[in-house]
Amino acid sequence: MSKLFSFSGTDDFCPGGSMYPNPKESSLFLSLGRHVDVYFPSRKRSRISAPFVFSGERFELKKPSIEVLPDECLFEIFRRLPGGQERSSCACVSKRWLTIVSNIRSDEISDNKTTQALDLNYESTDKKGGDVSEVEDEDVAGGYLSRSLEGKKATDVRLAAIAVGTAGRGGLGKLFIRGSNSSRGVTTVGLRAISRGCPSLRVLSLWNLATVGDDGLCEIAEGCHQLQKLDLCHCPAITNESLLALAKGCPDLTDLTIEGCANIGNEGIQAIARCCPNLKSVSIKDCALLGDQGIAILLTSTSYSLSKLKLQALNITDVSLAVIGHYGKAVTDLSLTSLPNVTEKGFWVMGNGHGLQKLKSFTVKACCGVTDLGLEAIGKGCPNLKQFCLRKCAFLSDNGLVSFAKAAGSLESLELEECHWVTQFGFFGSLINCGAKFKSISLVNCLGIKDLNVGLPPLPPCESLRSLSIRNCRGFGDASLAALGKLCPQLQNVELSGLHGITDVGFFPLLESCEAGLVKVNLSGCPNLGNKVVCKMADLHGWTLEMLNLDGCKISDAGLVAIAENCQLLSDLNVSKCTITDSGIAALARSNVINLQILSVSGCNLVSDKSLPSLGKLGQTLLGLNLQQCKAISSGAVDLLVEQLWRCDILF
Repeated sequence: MSKLFSFSGTDDFCPGGSMYPNPKESSLFLSLGRHVDVYFPSRKRSRISAPFVFSGERFELKKPSIEVLPDECLFEIFRRLPGGQERSSCACVSKRWLTIVSNIRSDEISDNKTTQALDLNYESTDKKGGDVSEVEDEDVAGGYLSRSLEGKKATDVRLAAIAVGTAGRGGLGKLFIRGSNSSRGVTTVGLRAISRGCPSLRVLSLWNLATVGDDGLCEIAEGCHQLQKLDLCHCPAITNESLLALAKGCPDLTDLTIEGCANIGNEGIQAIARCCPNLKSVSIKDCALLGDQGIAILLTSTSYSLSKLKLQALNITDVSLAVIGHYGKAVTDLSLTSLPNVTEKGFWVMGNGHGLQKLKSFTVKACCGVTDLGLEAIGKGCPNLKQFCLRKCAFLSDNGLVSFAKAAGSLESLELEECHWVTQFGFFGSLINCGAKFKSISLVNCLGIKDLNVGLPPLPPCESLRSLSIRNCRGFGDASLAALGKLCPQLQNVELSGLHGITDVGFFPLLESCEAGLVKVNLSGCPNLGNKVVCKMADLHGWTLEMLNLDGCKISDAGLVAIAENCQLLSDLNVSKCTITDSGIAALARSNVINLQILSVSGCNLVSDKSLPSLGKLGQTLLGLNLQQCKAISSGAVDLLVEQLWRCDILF
């Protein structure tokens, strides 16, 4: 042993001669240098090679042997693995392995008896375990898994991981990509992985992806034949070539949304229309290359299937509207927005085309071509129209609105926003002439609405109206409100917000004439309404009132006392920016009638920490409490409330 420790490297380790008398064994020695030999006896070769080798007098690390294999060999190995879990485990080793595994198509996976046996064994083991994964696998067996990537997380590597991970758990059904990583964004590589690993994909949404082009969409078309819904928003590199490929590869497409894709035009839309017989919904916005020819083929090819159509900011003309009016036989929902080249003639021809017999909902925004003549034609040509919304239609007047109301016998809801030529005469005229199914009317920021200076003659009441909404119409005042009260005795939902011209006196007739009982009342932004209205409302309608918004009104503790004593069904109360104090909150807490679920006292500077016990008592039923901008309430009090009201969401 002393010789072993004193060995210098120049002496012979065994001076007496060979260690083995048999000369044949000399071949089993491995020379590592001068005077040094290591003996290796015969044995079975190890499966794993040594992690290092000797080179002269240095040690050199050696890569594992499997890493030396080319991608083609690894591909063959991975596709022969017994199950999806094994392939997922391999994909976690490195990006290279992840890339290879993600490029294996489902039909390329080796289908042998061993694989099937192991898969069945894995499934039976999961079912015996009874954990959460069992239920999840049952739910996603048909490809119902959903994944979403946004911003920096949207990369090819993550898409590859999604493709591999979801393949072993039933398959990916929905994929949403919003934005992209600026340095490593989504490209064809990532979409290729989805195409090959997720054949069950049914919904694909791509937003703001400048790096995705036709090659990526062609990969999707080649591998995802079950695709039903496609949403392309601000993808400038996508052209008609993508839609041509999708039309051939995805014939089951039912929903198509295209927005801000400048290189998509008539050819792509025509291909989708001709090859996708089940197309039901199409929304196209801001595509400069799309014109009348594309819309014409779309409508004629899907005349009996297309039910929803939305066109916005397109260079189409009256020709497209004429085609819609003639071939839109299955259209139930139609929206036309910002179509500068469409004139009065287009709307008139569309209404007289007699093809929109099934139309139920129609929205027109910022279209200068909407006039009295076209509106009347639409009312006559759409007998089943129930919901009609007009926004920023500058040339619509009272005559057209009244004529439309007379013609649209099935109308249930009418919305007017920024239609400044419509006055109080058109408003009341539409109420008088509407059909028996009319239930809701809304006026928003219509500057032509002025208060009535003369009294109206006796008018037949509008018994069917249930909902009234007037917002930010500066000229609307007490006289108009009093007339509405007499004209609409069955109102249940009232929204009068941002109206500085109405007072307690004008609101009383409305409260007194409502026979059915008010259910939801929104009076936010009406600074001239005070406690008298609240007391009267609580007295007459407390038995039906469920929601009350008094944000910005002149309400004090007296109003809260009336609410606490009479409103037994009230669940949502908003008294933000009112002059209520701790006494008013205490009155609500003492009430044995009220059971609030949502309470907002935002901006009530007279409510202080003294209301903590009262709020705690109210918290037995509260689900939401808004204490924002309550300067007299300390953060410590809010912390105590948070601990006490653990089931209530508190804003502070």
